[in-house]
Amino acid sequence: VYVKDLSSYVVKSVKECDKLREFGHKNRRTGATLMNIESSRSHAIFTVTVEQCETMPDGRASIRMGKLNMVDLAGSERQAKTGATGERLKEATKINLSLMALGNCISALVDGK
Repeated sequence: VYVKDLSSYVVKSVKECDKLREFGHKNRRTGATLMNIESSRSHAIFTVTVEQCETMPDGRASIRMGKLNMVDLAGSERQAKTGATGERLKEATKINLSLMALGNCISALVDGK
């Protein structure tokens, strides 16, 4: 799967991980609507993969891995309630289309297509 502008980093500490989270937060887009002064205008996915390598008593290497996905999706927009016009209305249209596409992907996965 190709994701435009996707970034991947290797970190060795919680401090480094938190710096990346803050970097992502600064790149988050928000905008005011009638319903929310800081309405999220973008989607974000933050995936943390933790790996641990351990040498067993018999000399074999044991690797454990866990993955945590955190997702922040912009909410669906109702023009009549948000009062969106101009650029905000264009953003709302794109947000709704992207959420519909995500819903279609999830449905396809559930249906095994």
